[in-house]
Amino acid sequence: MPVSERQIAEFAEHHLWKFPFDTSPRHLAGPGDPRHVTHGLAAAGWPRTPSDPLSPKIVLHSPDHRTSLRFNPYASTWWALRAEPTDTMSGWYAQFSELVPAEILSSLTDALHTPPPAKDPDPWQTLTAAGWLPDDQGVARSPDGMCRVAAYPLDRKEPMDWRVVAHEQGYGQPDGREIWSAWFNSHTPIHLVNAFVTALVDTTPLQREMYARTAHYSATHERSPLTPQQVVGAHTTRLDALRAQARAAQRRKPNTTVAPPPPGRTTTPIRR
Repeated sequence: MPVSERQIAEFAEHHLWKFPFDTSPRHLAGPGDPRHVTHGLAAAGWPRTPSDPLSPKIVLHSPDHRTSLRFNPYASTWWALRAEPTDTMSGWYAQFSELVPAEILSSLTDALHTPPPAKDPDPWQTLTAAGWLPDDQGVARSPDGMCRVAAYPLDRKEPMDWRVVAHEQGYGQPDGREIWSAWFNSHTPIHLVNAFVTALVDTTPLQREMYARTAHYSATHERSPLTPQQVVGAHTTRLDALRAQARAAQRRKPNTTVAPPPPGRTTTPIRR
């Protein structure tokens, strides 16, 4: 079911009376509104799996049933994104914890509906161009030292797992307490990893309400020049674009439909 007028109205009602505040850096901005993710997928034609209407758990499936997103605020991993294998493509899996900003995650889910580039992007180039320079251990850190990106194995000769962690200052140690994490297994398409990294290193502030939860007290929070109407308008414009992209992608896509997952299927165990 696509995003309904009622759902858009509820999003607008929530945001139109709250003045936005520019919040940065992005990795400390807090989770934001999860509808940035779920509305985007619904606009692209991902139906929601029927569930207990009183449960906050959400499962969305791509139209071809290959890819699914699970949102479970009761779990240590709030978001889990899975693609089933096909005859010609490997399956892959990614997971994201509670305080991952929804806008950064939605940059990845939006990229599911655009053709992959002819040449695979290099997330390391994206990081270094933004000033996140890797150390001798192959770990790139944010300018404030509170977010790191790493890939394993370090020789880059084999497909790599990618891990992104926002954390407290270490005070003499490399890292302090973990704030949030994201993990992509080695078969995750690299252009999706790069979409996440590109949104992560973007220095454009994210909009949050005055007293919205941030990931850390050191995040800056200043009145935005944007109006609430502009914030809502940007959301609806993005949904319109995703609908158009999804229709175009569906016309280009070969028939790779897989069977819907059976009820009660378990997910990949959480990587710790």
